[in-house]
Amino acid sequence: MNHKRISKKMGIAIFCLLAGIMALIIILHHNSFADPQEELVKKIIACVLIVLSCIIFIIFYDKLTVLPVELFENRRLIWKLARNDFKKRYAGSYLGIIWALVQPVVTVVMYWFVFENFMGSKAQFLSSGTSMPYVLFLAAGLCPWFYFSEALNNGTTALLEYNYLVKKVVFKISILPIIKVIAATFIHLFFVLVLLIVAACYGCYPTIYTIQIIYYSFCTFILVLGLSYTTCAIVIFFRDLTQIISIVLQVGMWATPILWSIAVLEDKPPIWNTIIKINPLVYIVNGYRSALCEKQWFFEDFYSTMYFWIFTVVVFGIGALIFKRLKVHFADVL
Repeated sequence: MNHKRISKKMGIAIFCLLAGIMALIIILHHNSFADPQEELVKKIIACVLIVLSCIIFIIFYDKLTVLPVELFENRRLIWKLARNDFKKRYAGSYLGIIWALVQPVVTVVMYWFVFENFMGSKAQFLSSGTSMPYVLFLAAGLCPWFYFSEALNNGTTALLEYNYLVKKVVFKISILPIIKVIAATFIHLFFVLVLLIVAACYGCYPTIYTIQIIYYSFCTFILVLGLSYTTCAIVIFFRDLTQIISIVLQVGMWATPILWSIAVLEDKPPIWNTIIKINPLVYIVNGYRSALCEKQWFFEDFYSTMYFWIFTVVVFGIGALIFKRLKVHFADVL
């Protein structure tokens, strides 16, 4: 009991220390090109969110940490089940995992053919002014989007699909959503390889900055995992959630600058730019494109990076709390 109390104090101390360092970096950071008043508002909001996060973490420490601990303790089982889930999906088909690439590649080709040949979409410009061929611009946007949408759909139905495991008392059902997300990651890695080949064909050869695709893939992984723990817990009691998510994803694809460039908002009222950037996937999509064609690091977009991780940590914390609260009823409902 004393050891557990010490571990709890250490966990809280480490979290608060990291939060304090993040707050200090935000306070000391200065962008000479930004509006001083706007920058001050961003700093105040970020610091308030960090303080609230610390308070919530201290109050709900036991409930928030049980999920990460269970995932770490069962990491070998998670990896084994994720591989089996991926293999099972294409078992019995002649082409096997090749089918994992067919749909996204065909989708990219069709969008590119229609938008470039019939709608006159040409090369797009990134925030740094770098020109990017439209087919590469499109593929770099669809690559993380396909990953996010597939992982969220599969993660949402993880408990329903593995309902026979949910009913087993000794089985850690908290590992089921992450199994689905990891299985989707395997497909994503194939798509990233295709993306790099397409980029090389257009003269965007891999550089040291390209390695940031790993970072942005990790961003997508953590974000969709946090969302999946919320949705997979709720869908057991509200099955219509799967249909709602499908509709939200359809709308979200057009609300996210995947087929279009965020630069078109420059002539619109500033409120539109703010509304679009609230979507955390904007950070990820722009990050993929930047990693391919721009020579800048993710931390150079300081406030977007801070916003994304604060948002993602909050989403993951909410997901952990909801999953912990509802999981005692899963077996009864299923």
